[in-house]
Amino acid sequence: MFVLSQYVKFVQRIGLVGITNILISLSSLIFIPIITKSFSTAEYGMWAQVTTTVALVPNIANLGLPYTMVRFLSSEKDKNTIRGSFYSMISVTLLSTLIICGCFLIFRQPIANALFNGNLRVLYITTLISFFACLNLMLITFFRTFQQMKKYSIFLILQSYIGVFLCIFLVYSGYHIETVVLGLLSGYALVFVMMLIMVVGYLGIGKPSYKNLREELSFAIPTIPNNVSSWVVDSSDKYVIGTILGSAAVGCYSPGYALGSVLLMFLSPFAVLLPAILPEHYEKGDMATVDYYMRYSMKYYLLLTVPAAVGMSVLSKPLLLLITTSTIANTGYLVTPFVCLGAIFMGVYGITNNYLILEKETKILGKLWTIAAIANILLNILLVPILGIIGAAFVTLLCYIFTFTITTYKSRKYHKLPYEKSSTIKIIIAAIIMGVVVKLINPIGLVNVLITIIIGVIVYFTLIFVMKCIKIEEIRFFKKMIS
Repeated sequence: MFVLSQYVKFVQRIGLVGITNILISLSSLIFIPIITKSFSTAEYGMWAQVTTTVALVPNIANLGLPYTMVRFLSSEKDKNTIRGSFYSMISVTLLSTLIICGCFLIFRQPIANALFNGNLRVLYITTLISFFACLNLMLITFFRTFQQMKKYSIFLILQSYIGVFLCIFLVYSGYHIETVVLGLLSGYALVFVMMLIMVVGYLGIGKPSYKNLREELSFAIPTIPNNVSSWVVDSSDKYVIGTILGSAAVGCYSPGYALGSVLLMFLSPFAVLLPAILPEHYEKGDMATVDYYMRYSMKYYLLLTVPAAVGMSVLSKPLLLLITTSTIANTGYLVTPFVCLGAIFMGVYGITNNYLILEKETKILGKLWTIAAIANILLNILLVPILGIIGAAFVTLLCYIFTFTITTYKSRKYHKLPYEKSSTIKIIIAAIIMGVVVKLINPIGLVNVLITIIIGVIVYFTLIFVMKCIKIEEIRFFKKMIS
């Protein structure tokens, strides 16, 4: 049976991870105006390719084992079993990471020419960052698996801000872009050392146990197409734009895309916590608790994300004028609405797919994202030469809608979907009205934009309460939680 104190703890952890992701999103936004105004648009495009590549490599090298660790070890109590499984997973990850990084070095010149304007130094640094990114994902998943969310959050923040602050220092010290990239490396390397010491200190030194590896890999490997393909949908458009239109076009595209992608910070707490919490209740056959978590996760995700998407879309141009150059803003602001809408569909998918993960139907997700990835690349190649960067943003939205639709259809075969239709309709109506108000204000300048955002928030939540989208007992619950 569901215990209220369990959900109180869950919401508190949602808040902790939510704040963490806000801070991480802010770290990237803080750096955008600094790098775009200190380097050429083409050089910023090179930086975007570095971060895009670093996001790709762990999706392949980790072989889906982070998901496996959460699914198989989150309810495990025996320390010897945890030690053996963890060391087996991370040893396999280390081997695959070394192979991929070796391929980067073997094919260094064509990769550098395609992504980094032929700059081999940037390629070498990117390879090192990718190495640490792969191992860091395994180490940080350890804290996520056992719901040590304070440590999880601290290390994520340190990884982001150590790198950002050093990058800012290097920019203002007048260093070239290839040296600035070293700042990003510092964050990953230092956090790796800290996490490794802490995890080994907890588990102790031990031998990997490969007796369950076959079962773990049979669960993990089908998620690789899912991970890689979701990266393809999310980030490969920068590669296509760079190849067809050049680095400068990537520089115009990336800030508008980054602005819209900020909305995914609302998904991250649910994506982090639900896979770690739900298996225990599912294995006990307590589907009432599973449904409770899923229903309210969906409701509060939409409650926050829908108005944020509308507001971000309406304010995209004035926001980009504040953090980038007029050249980037006048082109890139059209990208943001597509990405914002896509983020909503991606978030709904990210919550709903937990039903398939609980049923261990990861092959469905793998096939789904493989189709989406192939369609994404083909449509980008077709539309980018015709529509430019807007074509890439449109293709991303189409692929998110596709994955959302298929996942919803497949999940319905196993469980009733966690939608509150009346609440969802009220949220959309309130967000549209708020968007009209913000559009009529049409702010210019930092102060006016901030005032408009405050007005929009007041209008939206006033409508939410008037339409009784949030129930009295929910308000009492949150008051009790923070008291």
